[in-house]
Amino acid sequence: MSSQLDSLRQFTTVVADTGDFESMREHRPTDATTNPSLILKAIQKEQYRPLLLETIHENPQANTAQTLDHLLIKFGLRILDIVPGRVSTEVDARLSFDTAATVERARQLIQLYQAEDIERERVLIKIASTWEGIEAAKILEAEGIKCNMTLLFSMPQAIACAQAKVQLISPFVGRIYDWYKKAAGASWDEAANSGVNDPGVQSVSRIFHYYKKHGIKTEIMGASFRNVGQIIALAGCDLLTISPELLQNLSDTAGPLQQSLNASESQGLDIPAQSVNEAQFRFELNEDAMGSEKLAEGIRAFVADAKKLDAIIEQAKQAA
Repeated sequence: MSSQLDSLRQFTTVVADTGDFESMREHRPTDATTNPSLILKAIQKEQYRPLLLETIHENPQANTAQTLDHLLIKFGLRILDIVPGRVSTEVDARLSFDTAATVERARQLIQLYQAEDIERERVLIKIASTWEGIEAAKILEAEGIKCNMTLLFSMPQAIACAQAKVQLISPFVGRIYDWYKKAAGASWDEAANSGVNDPGVQSVSRIFHYYKKHGIKTEIMGASFRNVGQIIALAGCDLLTISPELLQNLSDTAGPLQQSLNASESQGLDIPAQSVNEAQFRFELNEDAMGSEKLAEGIRAFVADAKKLDAIIEQAKQAA
């Protein structure tokens, strides 16, 4: 009997949410995504330390920021040797509110990939879904640089990304779940808020049906899962990016999955088209306590890990 992971592949493109190459080889995802936290976690493992030392040796004149970009590319190249599809490489989260700097950094990342003979179609540039980040993605998409909009928690973010015609969005399931669970405190009922009733699942489902109802081409990739039930409830989403632990869980469990999300069902739903300008985006996101808090928290966390990566790079350069 096939596994749940094999069954999921019938409805959804499976993406590995990790910087661990061995996990990718084992679970055979189509694409892979990384972020500063995942790279930090990987680079602290002994088997990945040589990648950092190689990066420093190959780019002796590079400053810390440039070395970090070269390190991200080195991870990306190894990932692309394993997966048949695309890798997502993230722009420094410290640029999340600077459109021009985000555009410039994204162009540099693409140039580094192209210098290694990687076609830009195999790379997604990850950018935080701030207004400035979405504006940067709009510019980059017009140049043929495909973007993956991360840290997405709300409908105004999803609508703005659709207007910008970005390639892909990554709505975060688990972090939405975390917020509502924390807000509920002792009154939280896990059983009543699981599966299709999970607030993170419901958020992604709303975006999915809105996009499919209105023929929006932007791909939807559910991300940040806390349990297998969330993944099963979103079977049928365009893509799902899944941690090694949950990939293993799905692989170890036999039995078929049912398709939970179906684009054909979206057409029968009454979902009016919406649009947002900058003022509306900022106001509506501000009105969404969960969305605004998790976006800010996510950027802070990525920035903190980027600073830790900087420190590791600087320490390694001094020792080299």
